[in-house]
This record gives sequence, C-alpha cells and structure tokens, in this order.
Amino acid sequence: MFSINKEDVIVPLDVPKAMRETYVNNYMEITRGTGRLMLFAGDQKVEHLNDDFYGEGVPEDDADPEHLFRIASQAKIGVFATQLGLMARYGMDYRDVPYLVKVNSKTNIVETAQADPFSNLWYDVEQVVEFKENSGLNILGVGYTIYLGSEFEAEMLVQAAQIIYDAHQHGMMSVLWIYPRGTAVKDEKDPHLIAGATGVGACLGTDFVKVNYPKKEGAKSAEIFKEAVKAAGRSKVVCAGGTSDEADAFLKKLYDQIHISGAQGNATGRNIHQRPLEEAVRMCNAVYAITIEDASVEEAIKINKSK
Repeated sequence: MFSINKEDVIVPLDVPKAMRETYVNNYMEITRGTGRLMLFAGDQKVEHLNDDFYGEGVPEDDADPEHLFRIASQAKIGVFATQLGLMARYGMDYRDVPYLVKVNSKTNIVETAQADPFSNLWYDVEQVVEFKENSGLNILGVGYTIYLGSEFEAEMLVQAAQIIYDAHQHGMMSVLWIYPRGTAVKDEKDPHLIAGATGVGACLGTDFVKVNYPKKEGAKSAEIFKEAVKAAGRSKVVCAGGTSDEADAFLKKLYDQIHISGAQGNATGRNIHQRPLEEAVRMCNAVYAITIEDASVEEAIKINKSK
C-alpha cells in the first residue's frame, strides 16, 4: 500500500501556524495517509436533478437520498461530498462518515445555449465551521465548482479564492470542481484547456482540483492528461468519474489516470451509486483499492465481483 508520513505534507502558507497540525491531520485523513483522494461524489441531486437517480437502468435503491449515505457508511472512501442540507437531514445516523461540504451547486435546467453557467455560493466557510461544531460531524473540507470560460467566471473565481483562503484558516481541505463551459468554450474536453483549468486551481491555492478526463482525436487520454497534472503543480489533480461506464473499463481507466497520467485520485459518483446497495459498496471498494491501496486492475475487478 502506498503511504506518506505527516512530515511529507506540504502545508500552504495561508494556513495559520496554530492550524497547521489540524491541516495535516485533515489531509492525512481525507487521503487515508496516501496523499491520494478517493472522493465519493454525492452532489448530483442538484446538478442533475433526478436524472441520475430514477429511470431506466437505475436501481430502485438510488431513488432514496439515503442510498448515498448507506454507501458512504458501508464502503471504503476517502470523503463523501454532498450538500450541507443532506448532511443536516441524514448525518445524525451516519456520524462515522468523513464529509466534504459542497458550498455551491446549480441545476442543469438552464442550458449553455440559453445562458452561460453560474453556480452561486450557498454557504460560506464560517457557516460550515459553525455547522461542524453544532452537529459534531466529521467535516474535513469544502468543495466549490467553477465554470471556466463562462461570462460569470470572474464572480466564481472570487468566491473560490475566498472559500479556499477561509478553509485554510480553519485547517480544512479545499476541492475545486473546474469545468470549462459556456458559449465561449468550443470543446470542454480539450486537453490544453483542461490543463489551463488545473493551472487556475493552482493559482487559487486549492488542495485538489477535479476536472474532466480530456479527449482528443488520435491521442490517448492517459497520455494527454499529463499536461493537466503538470500544470497543477502542488495542487493535486483528481479526475471526474463521468457518466456510468462498464465497471471493468472504468477501473482500467482509473488505474491509467493514476499510473500513467499522474493523477492523485478520483471523484466518482454515478459509477458507484447507480447500482443496488451491495453492488455499489463493492464498486466503491474497488475504486478505493486502486486509488488508496495501490491495487492492480485485476485485484480491483475481483473486489467488485466478489460476493
């Protein structure tokens, strides 16, 4: 199993001296002592409304929001990312889950053809810290989405900068979702543009930046993704899981993202929760095995197919 020591954690200079130990402890916990992040993404009930949770091919389990919490509590994860409101409604029954609060979200009703995307702030870090203290939940960090290239990117960049700075003031982790999107963006999966996005994440000082896996005709995604990893510098790049994939192919892609591209983890949602509970837990454990336990693709596939 790949591992790091506390002394290996580079503490950003915007973390106050009094909070450096807290930052290191949170970093070690969220990455399970590896420096890699396995983020179970559960923010899609706003982002995609009920499209991901009900309909053909989606198991009945997924219709209930508690399905996400059941998976997070029974499977191996680094952190479970969702909105504060869901934590407030279900967290009392799932206190052992490590959480990350998604502090902005928007629906997919208004398409880019109608208006450029803007995901406004729901909660500031002080409110998250207050909620953490009052609820007693194990909240390790905050997450925020930026739509780079939107005409509203300036507002989102300012909000993201403040969220990261304030999170670090409390020794908490920050994760940015950065997606090039808007009428000015011709190709959301362009590898050079995605590398630009991770570079923005580095300039904002985020701990982790989540981006889509690039695509380019005639090129292997695992190779061209290296540009984005390098552009991020000391900010760690994690790859979005994307739409539901065949399990074996998804696990192979994840392995390549880490071992060829140099990514430091993943943020997986639909490829886990769009399954019945027992199957979802096995898939989650398989993703964790590759990300945190440094398992091979074959070992992860075996975990996913175990009974």
